[in-house]
Amino acid sequence: MIQRLVIFGVGLIGGSLALALREAGAVAEVIGCSRSPENLEEAVRLGVIDRWTTDPAAACVEADVGVLAVPLGAMRGLAEAIAGHWPEAALLTDVGSSKQAVIDAVRAGFGTLPRHFVAGHPIAGTEKSGVGAAFPSLFEDRLVILTPADETSPLATERAAQLWQATGARVEFMTPAHHDHILAATSHLPHVLAFALVESLARSGASDEIFHYAAGGFRDFTRIASSDPVVWRDICLANREAILTMLDQFQRDLDGLRAVIAAGDGATLESRFGFAKAARDRFSEQMQVQLDQ
Repeated sequence: MIQRLVIFGVGLIGGSLALALREAGAVAEVIGCSRSPENLEEAVRLGVIDRWTTDPAAACVEADVGVLAVPLGAMRGLAEAIAGHWPEAALLTDVGSSKQAVIDAVRAGFGTLPRHFVAGHPIAGTEKSGVGAAFPSLFEDRLVILTPADETSPLATERAAQLWQATGARVEFMTPAHHDHILAATSHLPHVLAFALVESLARSGASDEIFHYAAGGFRDFTRIASSDPVVWRDICLANREAILTMLDQFQRDLDGLRAVIAAGDGATLESRFGFAKAARDRFSEQMQVQLDQ
């Protein structure tokens, strides 16, 4: 039982975590902290938090667990605001999509990385944002990756794992660098491509007609371009080296595919599409097995 949980940044992820822990009976009181009183009042109305403050230092009082759920660009400033106020033995974790950047920001903000800070990333979300989009089942059967630093207490890591397991999530562990490399490929690159495609088509002279005739494939591929631009700006800047590596690799493959189409090489085109289909089908089968277990 968490006696007092503090959510710094009460949006989709932080709000869903609070709701999930409430539903699991794992938390007694939830404190919300962000810059917007209107957002925090809405969180109270929705039953996400019990009370709120816009003062990060005040939010730290008698906290058991804290979750940093703000955009990556705000992490260092928040860490500086709670340094010296956060209870030494209380668990502190985060939900950011780039782990080394968060660890560096918390270390810089505190002056040294707290032993009870455990960097984490729930591989879950929707294209919606804000506390109004939060729901308690968001993390059920979803992966949460924890990336403890060398300084991190093993006890704190175990507590963080238990917190996420209480939401129905499956917990795995990685180094921060490996996490950032993998997520650049599986999450960051797809979001960049979705944003880029929608921007390109929206700027074209025939954008109204293009969107009018867009079918399910376009909607499925570009759904994530409705995600929060601020969040994804910060992710791209925080994990830029890994994202640039993936973009360069994708650009080479795209150039190769363009050459095949330009050459009218149907056999190679079918072979490449067949390879991609088989890989995607294997992925779908593996995901279904994991959900059935």
